[in-house]
Amino acid sequence: MARKTSKIPDHLNTALPIEKRVESLVARMTLEEKVSQMVHTAPAIERLGVAEHNWWNECLHGVARAGRATVFPQAMGMAASFNDSLLNKVAAVISDEARAKHHAAARLGNRNMYFGLTYWTPNINIFRDPRWGRGQETYGECPHLTARMGVAFIKGLQGNHPKYLKLVATAKHFAVHSGPEPLRHRFDAVVNQRDLRETYLPHFKAAVQEGKVHSVMGAYNRTNGEPCCGSRTLLQKILRDEWGFDGYVVSDCWAIKDFHEGHGVTKTPLESAAMAVREGCDLNCGCLFLKLVESVRSGLISETEVDRNLKRLMTARMKLGMFDPEKNVPWSGLKPSIVNCDKHRRLAHRMAQESMVLLKNNGILPLKKDAMNYGVIGPNSFSVPALLGNYNGFSPNLKTIAEGVMGKVSEGTQVVVSKGCELTGESPISLGDFCGRTRDFADAVIAVVGYTAEVEGEEGAIAGCDGDRHDYGLPGKQMELLKKIKEIGKPLVVVCTGGSPVDLTWAQENADAVIMAWYPGEQGGNAVADVLFGDYNPAGRLPITFPKSYDQLPPFEDYAMKGRTYRFSEAEPLYRFGFGLSYTSFKYGGLKLSKKSIRADETVAVSVDVKNTGRRAGDEVVQLYVSDVNASVPVPRVHLEGFKRVNLKPGEKKTVKFTLKPAQLACYDDDGNPMVEPGDFRISAGGGQPDDPHAGAVTAILKVK
Repeated sequence: MARKTSKIPDHLNTALPIEKRVESLVARMTLEEKVSQMVHTAPAIERLGVAEHNWWNECLHGVARAGRATVFPQAMGMAASFNDSLLNKVAAVISDEARAKHHAAARLGNRNMYFGLTYWTPNINIFRDPRWGRGQETYGECPHLTARMGVAFIKGLQGNHPKYLKLVATAKHFAVHSGPEPLRHRFDAVVNQRDLRETYLPHFKAAVQEGKVHSVMGAYNRTNGEPCCGSRTLLQKILRDEWGFDGYVVSDCWAIKDFHEGHGVTKTPLESAAMAVREGCDLNCGCLFLKLVESVRSGLISETEVDRNLKRLMTARMKLGMFDPEKNVPWSGLKPSIVNCDKHRRLAHRMAQESMVLLKNNGILPLKKDAMNYGVIGPNSFSVPALLGNYNGFSPNLKTIAEGVMGKVSEGTQVVVSKGCELTGESPISLGDFCGRTRDFADAVIAVVGYTAEVEGEEGAIAGCDGDRHDYGLPGKQMELLKKIKEIGKPLVVVCTGGSPVDLTWAQENADAVIMAWYPGEQGGNAVADVLFGDYNPAGRLPITFPKSYDQLPPFEDYAMKGRTYRFSEAEPLYRFGFGLSYTSFKYGGLKLSKKSIRADETVAVSVDVKNTGRRAGDEVVQLYVSDVNASVPVPRVHLEGFKRVNLKPGEKKTVKFTLKPAQLACYDDDGNPMVEPGDFRISAGGGQPDDPHAGAVTAILKVK
C-alpha cells in the first residue's frame, strides 16, 4: 500500500504566485478569522499557519519604542540636510535594525507592538502652519522637498529585492492634515481643488508612483466633507484609480470611531466599520473592525468586500516573507549586533552634522578649542529630550550638547554649565555663581534654549498640553534668561532646539551667532560641538519659513494656501525657507538652459556653475526655483523644483545639472487640472530663494510656446 504524502497548502507553497497563495489563504478563513486579521493586533490562526502580527510600528528617525536603536535627527532636522541620498542611507540602516530586532524577537516568541515589519512612517504632510505640534515629524513646507525626501526614505525602508519587501513603509496622513490637533477628530479641512492638487497631493503621488510605497495611512479629519479614512474621493478615485496604488490603507488609530462620534457621517459603529471598508480602508488601527462580522450579517457590507480588503493585507504579509521559511528571506540573518553599532552611530553623527543650520554669525564662530573658559547655560544644555523629538527610539550613546562641548575643548579649558531656568513655567531664573565666574574670564557663553517634545507634539501625548504651539516665543523664562546672559557682556552664541519655527528675533538682533539644531538625535551634542568649534562647516538649510510673528499667518483652521509658506506668503519672514549660512562663501554663474524656448510637453536641462570663493572646504546646497511669470490663474510666487548638495574645496568650481519636466512648470485651473501655459518662466539657481540676498542666485527666462 502506497504511503500517503501530505500536500503543502497553497498559501504556504513558495513556488506559487503570491496572488494565488493569498486567494487560497483567504478562502480557507471563516468570517470571524478574516475580520480578526483586519485590526492592528491580528491574532494567530494556528490551523492555517498564520502567526500573530502587530501591525503598529514606528521609525520616523530610527526604530522607535522597541528598546535600543540608533536615534537619528528628527525628520524635520533630516529635511534640513537637503540630502535625499543621505536620507536613503539612513532609512536603509533603520530597516536593517528593524529586521534584526524583528527576527530576534520572533525567535523569542515576541510578537508584540513595535517589533513587526509594517512601519507607519514617513509623515509627509505639508507643514503649512508653524503652530502645528506634529510639524517636527514632517519634511517641512515644500511639496518638492517633501516628495524627494519621502521617496528616498520609502525606498530605503522597503528595499529593492525583486520578490520580498524589506519593510512596509506607510505614507501618512492622507490627506490635507496639519492641525489643529485638538480638533482632528471632528474637523473638516476644506480645501479648493487647486490647493489640493498643487500643494496637498503631489508628494503623496510621488510616494505612490516613484517610491512604490506599499501602505498609506488615512488622516483623522474630514477633507471636503468626507472622513479621510473612509473617503471615496481620496482612497478610491485618486489613490487607486488615478495613481494606481496597489497596496493597503490603514486608518489612523481609532479614527474609524470618529465617523459616528466626531464627524457624524454615520450613526453606529457597525455603519462606520462598513463605510471604511467599502470606501477602501483595509486595516483598522484600533478594534472597531471587529464589528464587521455583525456588519456583514446585518447586510451593511458583503463578505466579498471584506475579502477584497483582506487580500491586500495578506499580500503585504506574503511579500514580507511571513509565510515563507526564514532561510528564504534575505534579511533574516542580520545579526542583532548591528543595532546601534559604530557604523550606524557614525551615520547618525553625519546626518546630525548635515542638519545643522547656521542662522547668524558675526565672525565669533568657529570658537577656539583652547580658550580659558566657556559657559554653557540653558534648560536644554544637558537635556536628553532635546535630542530625541517624538516617536523616538533610545540609545545608550546619547550625547547632550553640554557633553559635546566638554568633549571638544582642550583639557585645560574650563566649561561652566548651568541650567539657568526650567524649560517651561514661571520658576525664577537661577544663575548661582555662573554669572560672576563667567563675567570674569569666559571667552563666550553658549546658550542652549528652545523646545522639546515635552511641549510640542501630538494631541494626547503631552500632559497638560494639546500638542500645538500657541506661543511663538521661547517657552517659560528662557527669553529672560537670554537677556540676563547678554548683560554679562561676553560673546553670546544661541543654540536652539525644536521641531518647528521659533521666534528668534531677539537672538538675531543681539546674539553673536545663532544655530538651529532641531532635535538632533543621539549624536546631536557632538554635531553641535563640531559646528561650534569648526570641525564641521555647516550647510543645512531651513525646510520651513520662520515668520516674524504669528500675526503674519492666516487663521490656523484655514487650509487655503494663500499667505502660507514661502510659496504663497508675501510677508517678509525672519528667516526664509532654504536659508542657511556657511563658514565659507560661494559664487554662482553660467546658468544655462538646453533650450530657451520649448513646447509645453518638452523637457529642459538646466546647468549652473558654483564656486567656493572662501578659504574653507564646505558643502553648498544648490537650489533651483521656478516662477510662472504670465500665469492666467493664481500660482506660487516661486517654487523649489531641484536641489543638490555638493562639496567644494577652496577655489573649486563645479557644474550642477538639473532637469525640468513639464509637470514642474504646470499651474492648475479651478478644477485642479494641471496645464502648462504659454509664456515666460523665470528659472533661478543659487544658495537659496532668488530674493534672498545671501543666495547669490542667477536667473534666466524660459519661454513656453
